[in-house]
Amino acid sequence: MNDILINKTTSYFKETFGAEPSKIVLSPGRINIIGEHIDYNDGYVLPAAIDKIICFAFAKNNTNTSRVIALDLNDEFEIDVTAEVKLDDNAWTNYIRGVINQLKINGFQLEGVNCVFSSNIPVGSGLSSSAALECGFLFGMNDLFNLNIKPIDIALLGQKAEHWVGIKCGIMDQFSSVMGVEDKVIKIDCRTLEYTYHDANFSDYSLILFDSNVKHSLMTSAYNERRQQCEEGITIVKANLPDIKSFRDCTEQTIIDLKDKMSHDVFRRSLFVVKEINRVIQACEALDNGKIELLGELMFATHDGLSKDYEVSCEELDLLVDLAKEEAAVIGSRLMGGGFGGCTINLVKKGQEQQIKDKFSKLYNEAFGIELKIYDVKVSNGTSLYTK
Repeated sequence: MNDILINKTTSYFKETFGAEPSKIVLSPGRINIIGEHIDYNDGYVLPAAIDKIICFAFAKNNTNTSRVIALDLNDEFEIDVTAEVKLDDNAWTNYIRGVINQLKINGFQLEGVNCVFSSNIPVGSGLSSSAALECGFLFGMNDLFNLNIKPIDIALLGQKAEHWVGIKCGIMDQFSSVMGVEDKVIKIDCRTLEYTYHDANFSDYSLILFDSNVKHSLMTSAYNERRQQCEEGITIVKANLPDIKSFRDCTEQTIIDLKDKMSHDVFRRSLFVVKEINRVIQACEALDNGKIELLGELMFATHDGLSKDYEVSCEELDLLVDLAKEEAAVIGSRLMGGGFGGCTINLVKKGQEQQIKDKFSKLYNEAFGIELKIYDVKVSNGTSLYTK
């Protein structure tokens, strides 16, 4: 699959610019196994890079102007890398502009490049194609011009580029896109950026994403409201227990003891956060001990919390997880990402994948009249140079 993408991208580069690219960069999307809505609550997340990628073909062009071609969009733009960088109405170009802006802010001297990119990351499915775009372009510029930017700083610059575009994302997407390792998940401490790798040995199971193919408009307003409710919750905890610095320092009992001091919603949001932080720790222990079925149980528990206590699910996602609970072949399922649409992530016993896909597609279509999109993913390496 990726070989076809690489050939397509490099062939188009050669046709357009009359020469072979000097660098080919592969930058992946990501999944998050567990740890949802706790990146902004000083928690842990457990993402991994996947084998869905953006392929970039690069070469210097010895001018001050970069020409960037988005092959899938049949679109392109040019930018003077020495001039002031401004946001543009053409949305996809802003991720590249944001990267160039960050490099300039940090004092790097840039020259123009020719660049063609193409992707097999499904856009809008919560697999972080924007992070792959930022980090892949950054990685290519870093390598072409010997900027000596460390991988973790590529991730941080990518995050800042996205903030500049106007999306106040956490670090998880860029971090996993750059730092991913095949067959490993990354436990990231969102408070310190310390990270550890854990074996993702899913040998008896397949990772399948069921894309609900819906996006409810509640997402942005609800996300902001949840952040505000969590801030209110931890403020109440600190006012009553001054030694506590964040939800990380709380037990479930800490929150339960303060229930009467919180609104109903703030209590439930806060309790979910503490439970989810603990689930990530348990998930790492399960992976380290090869207990994949326990990981699956934790995924189901996360979905239950996201749906009932954090209230960021929707009937489409809940149906997909309810269907999974009824199948012995599916050992874990939950919504992945912000919620109100997007994908569920599922661990399915090998040999039963097609049967599950067919059944879920049929029942989902009968319930909502919507076609279910399905993506098979494998845990893969982070952003890297491709060498033939």
